[in-house]
Amino acid sequence: MENDAATLYCPNELCQSPNPLSHKFCLRCSTPLPKRYLWAEGEGLSVAAPGEILADRYLVIDKSIVLDIRPGLVPQTPELDSLSTIRPYLRLIPYRLHVPQVYGVIPPIDGRCQQEILLLEKPPLLNDCTAQQAQLCPDLITAWRDASSMRQLHWLWQLANLWQPLLSEGVAVSLLKSYLIRVEGPLVRLLELHSDSAAAPTLPQLGEFWGQLHKNAKPAIAEFIDKITSSLIQEEINSSEQLIAVLDQGIAQLGRSQTPTIKIFTKTDTGPSRQRNEDACYPPSGTLVSKPPQPTALAIVCDGIGGHEGGNVASNLAIETIQQQVQQLTKVPADHIDPSLLLSDLESAVAVVNDKISQRNDSENRQGRQRMGTTLVMALPIAHEMYITHVGDSRAYWITRHGCYQVTLDDDVASREVRLGYAVYREAVQQSGSGSLVQALGMSPSTSLHPTSQRFILDEDAVFLLTSDGLSDFDRVEDYWETEILPILKAETDVTNAAEKLVEIANTKNGHDNVTIALVHYQVKYIEPESSLTAVIPESLPTQAADTSPRPTQQTLLTNSNAKTQVIPENKQRTSSAQLPLQFIVPLIIVAAAAGIGYWFKEQQSQVATVQNTPSPTTTVQPTPLNSPTKRTIDNINTGWVIQTTAAIPLANKESLPPRNFLQVIETKPNPQSPNQEFLVELQVCPNKDTSTPVKDDSPNVQEPKRIEFSQTQLKKYKVSVLQAGQASPCDQVSPPVNQTPAPTPQAEGNPT
Repeated sequence: MENDAATLYCPNELCQSPNPLSHKFCLRCSTPLPKRYLWAEGEGLSVAAPGEILADRYLVIDKSIVLDIRPGLVPQTPELDSLSTIRPYLRLIPYRLHVPQVYGVIPPIDGRCQQEILLLEKPPLLNDCTAQQAQLCPDLITAWRDASSMRQLHWLWQLANLWQPLLSEGVAVSLLKSYLIRVEGPLVRLLELHSDSAAAPTLPQLGEFWGQLHKNAKPAIAEFIDKITSSLIQEEINSSEQLIAVLDQGIAQLGRSQTPTIKIFTKTDTGPSRQRNEDACYPPSGTLVSKPPQPTALAIVCDGIGGHEGGNVASNLAIETIQQQVQQLTKVPADHIDPSLLLSDLESAVAVVNDKISQRNDSENRQGRQRMGTTLVMALPIAHEMYITHVGDSRAYWITRHGCYQVTLDDDVASREVRLGYAVYREAVQQSGSGSLVQALGMSPSTSLHPTSQRFILDEDAVFLLTSDGLSDFDRVEDYWETEILPILKAETDVTNAAEKLVEIANTKNGHDNVTIALVHYQVKYIEPESSLTAVIPESLPTQAADTSPRPTQQTLLTNSNAKTQVIPENKQRTSSAQLPLQFIVPLIIVAAAAGIGYWFKEQQSQVATVQNTPSPTTTVQPTPLNSPTKRTIDNINTGWVIQTTAAIPLANKESLPPRNFLQVIETKPNPQSPNQEFLVELQVCPNKDTSTPVKDDSPNVQEPKRIEFSQTQLKKYKVSVLQAGQASPCDQVSPPVNQTPAPTPQAEGNPT
């Protein structure tokens, strides 16, 4: 079908009027008109010409880009039997800041294309694109020459944080193809994912690829980058964590040449349809905080759960407690703060808040849906970094001159389905109960709570928006960021006026809930350093891992009859030290000398129950995604952990275990034949990730898989990959290891979306 007069149809199902492509709002009902540009994976669009409309909704812009002119309709999604091909995209949703997500498919085109064309969301396009013209952002190598030294290292830092997650999903080769790596201002964005060959890519190959960047590196970091690339090639750097630690050294040194100015403004409103405001914020609503002169800056938004039963009590209790906890953490000078330790401490601070609300519920004998609780999203700017911590469905958005990016992943049923590789997001949100929360503060003890912490490097002016779902529902942030938030960065308005306008939009365009927002305006001045950086390659990493990418979570929902899956986590032990001021925790260990060996074995077993989270991001993933502060390796392997084969492993009877299979640790026991106290590791083979099927709530457990046993030395020889806490696998579907049956977690009911 040729495009004689392409139009954009209103997404309002009661309107659906056609509009010119250049318009931002519907001529008939004033509904925002989203411009959803999509990337067509592969060469499928080579059969279509620009201006042609495919499947009666996709306007072809060029050979790989289309515009959805009917954004109000649910896109056609891949069939269930093809989910295995898109599963890496789904499992990597905590990294969607960098990795595209699946939007839908264009069905086969009669006589021209016999296969579906996969469409990916939000390709990296330049800002000045018109409705019928779009241009990709430059690739990394093209943009490298004109970037500051801070940004050059920032780009490499992002790639380093993506290495292990993509390697675990069998798509790390995507980070070795320059045309796939695009840069959208400060952010690294991938066009699409390519599958690894039989032999997984290696860090020396990454070093060779980065070697192309050395000659155009800024003088201050040229020697630094040369050292990193040579260390990768010579395998002096042999893990992504080690690589991240080295890059952190350089970024910290450059950060001293960067001077930030921060303004924070908060606003909360009951809204037109509620009698009580269950939301809360810090600083108090209507307060403007500037750093300097203030020594610290912190923004928090909480959305209470429980109605008149106590949602407002829970949110205010959370604000009071978390603010006190963070004050303790930030007494240390910024240049003395270890990022990985701070991420862990922020999660521990959230655990303190959770237990305080949970204990209040217990003391008042609140059960099930009568329990009060709250969501939480928090932004803590320190030097050249922004730390984001969240639980629930209150969100954080990062707005730059180049775009608006949601950096948190809702803790709801729909996001969990995507994270486990069972559904495309736009299909998952259509299901009943998709917006129900799978965790919130105060609903259960902190042993079953998994907050998401993330760290972002800031090398240009930015605004972070924290918001409850009173504003974020129905894509209001995506619709209005250009008109209401971007002007802050252009000095056309300030955070106070922008916040007032956003609350007004929430009340008039949504109006079904309380609304609370915090705007954090981060301005930066950077001067190129005159001296050169030096890279120190650490021989070994500290106990706290250096990976600070998004650290997302794997939640549990056991009480919702509409849930398609049942996620069975390992049990996570939190020490009572989380109840103390975090900077002054001193473990009190009283051990009789004669019982020293016995105590050691007891301690080993007490660490067995560690919760396995989905990648990221969070928080972290991020976004991660590592939720455990300790790096998981073969040396400290524990029950319940998951490993992945990177090459074929020979078994008895001439059998072998193929590459990229997953195995879960069932038991570890001392190896009587080993003089150095290594363990024998008993493993069970999980369902192959390409053939696994969802586990229904009412279905029996998967049949007991095959069990095999290796020593730690053998596992190192076979170079298996240990999945970090936060990375999903088909083992999530297998019955839990012996003696690790988790306790049920009450469901937190979220506001409808």
